[in-house]
Amino acid sequence: MSTEAVPAEKPKRNYNALFGLTLLALLVLLWVILSLATSSFASANNISNLLRQGSMIAILAVGQTFVIITGGIDLSVGAVVGFATVIAAMLINAGLPVFLAILITLLVGVAIGLFHGFGIVKMGLPPFIITLATLTSLRGIGLLMTNGNSISINNDAFQEFSRNSFLGVPNLFWMVILVGIPAYIFLHHSRWGRYLFSVGSNAEASRLSGVNVQRTIYMAYTLSGLCAAFVGVLLASRIGIGNPTQAEGWELQAIASSVIGGTSLFGAVGSVHGPLLGAFILATINNGANLLNVNAFWQRIITGALIIIIVYFDGLRRRGK
Repeated sequence: MSTEAVPAEKPKRNYNALFGLTLLALLVLLWVILSLATSSFASANNISNLLRQGSMIAILAVGQTFVIITGGIDLSVGAVVGFATVIAAMLINAGLPVFLAILITLLVGVAIGLFHGFGIVKMGLPPFIITLATLTSLRGIGLLMTNGNSISINNDAFQEFSRNSFLGVPNLFWMVILVGIPAYIFLHHSRWGRYLFSVGSNAEASRLSGVNVQRTIYMAYTLSGLCAAFVGVLLASRIGIGNPTQAEGWELQAIASSVIGGTSLFGAVGSVHGPLLGAFILATINNGANLLNVNAFWQRIITGALIIIIVYFDGLRRRGK
């Protein structure tokens, strides 16, 4: 039996492309409607704020997507973001070069992802349980490290990065592109990306086909942890503090963005462009609702309704195979 067999099931390229175009059309439609409904939506300042608001959730959603495609879930990403702001703040204030502080923070995210992989692969824990435990623990560890206080970052250059723009586009959005392009190549044009889909489709069949299922699971959760730590660095730059309670609930926004972007919670279906568009659709809805003075509670209801509708149609699609 070949140890390099191609996984049994590949992502549905045509479906992903069509769904991506549908999401893009929906996003454009929302922008047109809000531009007509409000005088301030289309202003350069508001568009910049919207891009900044959506960028960090978009990156988080990409990492979450790798995990969901394998049939798992990562509930810890919001806590990892908050914890990463603390690590970055402490290292920068300790006098380390910013580059080194960022690198160490990213390695912390990688270590957390490896821990999740170990818990799932070696300890046999469900992804929901191990990542939920990390969510709770990291919040507590961060609060112990800071004694319940915020840590102000004493580096103006580090803080300026997230507030500046390049070619008229916010730097945070450029970070989405920086993550999105290699993520797309990895997921859709590499052997390892195909392995993620294969494991999500049928882990046992993948193992029999020569796929190293355990290594693939490690990889998915490591990438999720890395993306979350990177978002933590960006958040620390934007708000200028390290605080373990930051990004509370972001894990749900990341999951929602991924699902709205077409990632199946049943595994084996997903893309990179879908969650990115999903994140900016959510950011647009929230931004537009604020401009229209819509009660914040309705924003959550709209998000929940979108998730129900998309998961329902995903179920119909699966039954129609």
